[in-house]
Amino acid sequence: PPTPPPPGAPTARILFLTDLHWDRQYVPGSAAACPDPLCCRGAPREGPAVAGFWGTYSKCDLPLHTIDALLAQLPNSTSHTSNSTSNSTGFAAAYWTGDIPAHDVWQQSRGDQLRALRTVTALLRARLGGLRVFPAVGNHEATPVNAFPPPYVRGNRSAAWLYDAMAEAWQDWLPPAALHTLRAGGFYTAQVWPGLRLVSLNMNFCSQANFWLLINATDPAGQLQWLMGVLADAERDGEKVHIIGHIPPAHCLRSWSWNYYRIVNRFEGTIAAQFFGHTHVDEFELFYDEETLSRPVSIAFVAPSVTTYINLNPGYRVYQVAGSYPGSSHAVLDHETFILNLTEANAAPPGTPPRWQRLYSAREAYGLPTAFPADWDQLVRRMQDDEQLFQLFWFHLNKGHPPREPCGSPCKAALLCALRSGRAGDPALCQPLRPALPFPRIQELWHQRRLC
Repeated sequence: PPTPPPPGAPTARILFLTDLHWDRQYVPGSAAACPDPLCCRGAPREGPAVAGFWGTYSKCDLPLHTIDALLAQLPNSTSHTSNSTSNSTGFAAAYWTGDIPAHDVWQQSRGDQLRALRTVTALLRARLGGLRVFPAVGNHEATPVNAFPPPYVRGNRSAAWLYDAMAEAWQDWLPPAALHTLRAGGFYTAQVWPGLRLVSLNMNFCSQANFWLLINATDPAGQLQWLMGVLADAERDGEKVHIIGHIPPAHCLRSWSWNYYRIVNRFEGTIAAQFFGHTHVDEFELFYDEETLSRPVSIAFVAPSVTTYINLNPGYRVYQVAGSYPGSSHAVLDHETFILNLTEANAAPPGTPPRWQRLYSAREAYGLPTAFPADWDQLVRRMQDDEQLFQLFWFHLNKGHPPREPCGSPCKAALLCALRSGRAGDPALCQPLRPALPFPRIQELWHQRRLC
């Protein structure tokens, strides 16, 4: 198990961005309620229920100026000023786990997707200056959405148009060897700093919505095989590994998900942390030893989205990790979530810079001794009996803007079960919680919550 760093040991802050979903057609003042899958577009109108300048509590994505405002107030930003509410210490790296275009999936072309990729990449580069960014591929980057053919599909149907553009856009951030596998299959490995290696997975090769996987769902791109090789080399070389990806492992196809769980078990001493996005809300997935399913061996942090879709505040995450020193665990020591309160921001006079605020710090809010997997396992157990603690978690899960309908006992049972489930479709993981619902009903409630 990881041990806390000795007093005075260096720590590092990692900026984490996911699910930006820039809507090029977002129009402040347009209809916030509409029959289409995506609103806040079209001509401005008078009256209530219109799109706010900075974003809207509805099925809407974000204008570029909101994303820019988020980046502009960060401590590493080229335009950073000292009155920012963010912590004044800068970042050692940034992890960016995809979903760049908006949810107007029915009218996207390859040209639209490439424009979104290049525009947002250029914005990050301009605002974050020399900070190294490690991206991962989201499910919305392709068109049609979720369609990621395996690498053996060639010609116009292949995903080469997307991976080649990513390699070109990200070449300043990634080494040549990483760009090579990025072009081949949308995944790569690179060193973050001495002693710490990053693996960026293309989770579309496990996605339940990727119809290409009907051909082969086990390891369609050879990515898991490749991952085991990278982890074995890291283990041999004494490196720790951070894994990033878009879709969390328990949302994957069952065969892929169970194989990935096995890999995490085998390399529990090498994998220091896992980071994902995709669900737009603030949650996590625990991994346990395969023999007893009782000893926590790893945790996949699932960070909230930058976008508001659906009915959320914009948000981002900062992870504090053990820094680079001999014997460092490189594990997560704490994390903080920052939001933009849309009610406050949209009510401010025009021209007022939006005030991003710290929603909470994990250890402080939940009284965690450390932020290691065992602490999160204990938190799930505590939330079962402590309703006040659970409701605090529910408030944070929804980025400070929970739905009107409260999370009652069926919702709570399903959510606590999800937090323990690092692999798909395994009722045994929920058993220690003495669930009041049968597992098929729990799965039904999970599917109702999935937006993306």
